[in-house]
Amino acid sequence: MTTLEIANKLVALCREGKFEDAKSLYADDAVSVEAGAPPGQQREAVGLAAIEAKGKWWSDNHEVHSFKITGPWPHDDRFIVGFDFDVTMKPTGQRFQMEEAGLYTVKDGAIVREEFFYSMGG
Repeated sequence: MTTLEIANKLVALCREGKFEDAKSLYADDAVSVEAGAPPGQQREAVGLAAIEAKGKWWSDNHEVHSFKITGPWPHDDRFIVGFDFDVTMKPTGQRFQMEEAGLYTVKDGAIVREEFFYSMGG
């Protein structure tokens, strides 16, 4: 698949709430980088298994009330997707709005790197 085909497929799956199914678009050795390390985790997850574990942590610790996906915006071998979430952090009960951008890099027909940009507050 081309970068644009992968971008469109990722956005379509995310809009349907099929975030886990989107992992089929990733290389086995893909890298995921957060703007900040999630509690008890590393900022960078290396390999598909680590990325899936990070996604499970997110699902286990957040109740998503609604979300909106925008994009994709392609550029050569990369593309950006916008994410807006209304979530409650389960352990604390704190509800908040989260807006972030994901920058994805594609190589050999698969996503090899994702980087998330968002404000850490303060």
